[in-house]
Amino acid sequence: QVGLVQSGGGWVQAGGSLRLSCVGSGINFKIAPMGWYRQAPGSQRELVANIESSGRINYAEGVKGRFTISRDWARNTMYLQMNNIEPEDTGVYYCNIYWRGDNWGQGTQVTVSS
Repeated sequence: QVGLVQSGGGWVQAGGSLRLSCVGSGINFKIAPMGWYRQAPGSQRELVANIESSGRINYAEGVKGRFTISRDWARNTMYLQMNNIEPEDTGVYYCNIYWRGDNWGQGTQVTVSS
C-alpha cells in the first residue's frame, strides 16, 4: 500500500530557510516521478520542483537558485530545501509521487513573514 507522510514547514522570516520532508512507503524511490507543489491562499496548486523518472530535475522560475529538491533512496524520502525564503513562498506545500497512481502528502503550511 502506498503512503506519504510530510514533515517540516512552519513559520519563518523572509531570508530564512526551511526543509520539507516526504517519507513514502510502498514506492520505488529510484524510478518514481515525484515533486513538490504549493497552494497559496486564493490560488491554484502549482508545481514548485520535480524529479522525473529519468532523474532530471525541474524548478519553477520563481524558486530557481533558492530551492533544492532531492531524494534519498535508502530512506524513501524526498526533500525540499528552501533557502532565502520570500513572503511569496507562503502556502501549503504538498509532496506528490506517481506510483501505482497519483499520491499526495497531507500538506504542510509554510508561512513567511516580511
